[in-house]
Amino acid sequence: MTLSLQVLRDELESMKEKGLYGTIRTLEGPQGAWVTIEGRKVLNLCSNNYLGLCNDPRLVEAVRVAVGRFGVGPGAVRTIAGTMTPHIELERRLAAFKGTEAALVVQSGFCANLAVIPTLAPAEGDLIYSDSLNHASIIDACRLSRARVVRYGHSDMDDLRRKLEETRDGTGRKLLVTDGVFSMDGDVARLPEIVDLCEAHGVIVVVDDAHGEGVLGRGGRGIVDHFGLHGRVDVEVGTLSKAFGVMGGVASGRATVIDYLRQKARPNLFSSALTVPDVAANLAALTILEESDELVQRLWENGRTLKRELGTLGFTTGESETPITPVIIGEAASAKAFSVRLFEAGVFATAIAFPTVPKGTARIRAMVSAAHSDDDLAFAVEAFASVGREMGLIG
Repeated sequence: MTLSLQVLRDELESMKEKGLYGTIRTLEGPQGAWVTIEGRKVLNLCSNNYLGLCNDPRLVEAVRVAVGRFGVGPGAVRTIAGTMTPHIELERRLAAFKGTEAALVVQSGFCANLAVIPTLAPAEGDLIYSDSLNHASIIDACRLSRARVVRYGHSDMDDLRRKLEETRDGTGRKLLVTDGVFSMDGDVARLPEIVDLCEAHGVIVVVDDAHGEGVLGRGGRGIVDHFGLHGRVDVEVGTLSKAFGVMGGVASGRATVIDYLRQKARPNLFSSALTVPDVAANLAALTILEESDELVQRLWENGRTLKRELGTLGFTTGESETPITPVIIGEAASAKAFSVRLFEAGVFATAIAFPTVPKGTARIRAMVSAAHSDDDLAFAVEAFASVGREMGLIG
């Protein structure tokens, strides 16, 4: 074995000893409220399938029809021969749903951040203001830009104000990027204050609404709609892999900005277009959201129920403002053990530890879905209670 491979092996062993090595379980059937893993059905509390659409028969049928008409793969990047009529229709309808002038669909939410941030702030003289708890895709997109990154304390508007003042003489482009919903804690960005500050300092505003689309706002229209900030946020970045239940990423905003991204963003120029099945399924999901907010309301009710019941048991569930329910355990090894025992009790809920969250705050992040029934939630609460008492975490 070469030295480089030995270094990798040593690091993997170190991760295992510290409880940081992740066990990746394999689903043996469709995504849903209950899933099959290792031949047994378990309650699923760790997917991002917020509205239960991943295996919705309306999406499945839409895919069947579209594949019969358009085939499967686009066969090219969007700018050569990969743009098909379903792509244009999805972009038109997403823009209308979000209340923006235009939208650009790319391969994933991760790619959407890679498309937007380095493209709008590409030069060494540019500045990017980034919340300290922004998602890894934002961090990586900032790294791809040659701009200087200025981090401000998480949702700390006083710190952001100071840093905007300290850098007000910069001559390049200035861009602020923040998650809309912070996925590990479930808290919501202070977007109205952010927009006010950025308008006063001439800063472009980009919000990554990955966990807000299909969750916040009227019928799941997202954080900008939630706060009534239409026309004041330059770009909304989103993913179609969570509440929409499919795959893909989207950037929406003013027509000029989206046209610029279409011409310049590298994921649009150098990676093949989203597949026909993905586009068709997303169109079907969008129709469901346009027609009713029933699933969104059910999601929120399930989130409130789970938080209330776990809190009554004595678990700490943080400061979440959304259906995301972080159950704080503490040390990584304890959180891993808790997850394993939950699985033995019939609940699939993965432990999340450093470096995804700070040391000492390892947790079970319970992700409810509109597909969960009251009986499902009661089953989950009983499993948490049993494991929590067994491990001495609650009385």
